[in-house]
Amino acid sequence: MDVLQEKGLTPLRVILGFSLVSTAIHYAHNAIRVADYPQLPGVPATVAGIGVAVGWVLLTTFGWLGYRAYRQGRYPRALAFLLVYSLAGMITLGHFLTGVPQIPAFFFATIFTDAAAGLALWVFLAWAWATLNRVTSRDQVSTQH
Repeated sequence: MDVLQEKGLTPLRVILGFSLVSTAIHYAHNAIRVADYPQLPGVPATVAGIGVAVGWVLLTTFGWLGYRAYRQGRYPRALAFLLVYSLAGMITLGHFLTGVPQIPAFFFATIFTDAAAGLALWVFLAWAWATLNRVTSRDQVSTQH
């Protein structure tokens, strides 16, 4: 078993599980209670709510595709899909670009748990990419004669 499977699969599952729960709660609340969140000028609340729901499904699909590719050992593809999925967490900080959401503390906290999940995934992706591209002494060619 290679190092990315051996050492990376469990942390990836934990990060993706945490992200899935956090973003599902946040995005569902955002879609249902869209009027409680700062609005983009010119975008009706109904359209915004539908966009949030569709966006979550789309981004989560990238996460699933990334996890599946990772399990299959198709790492460059997996890391690209997972990078896109990480946006599901990081983009929630965008709420603060248009104001501060007037929502219950629990749902307010999910903005930050989403971002923490996205950041954790970025750290994992950096580790996986560095591990994938590590040059071992066996791979090096001596320049000394």
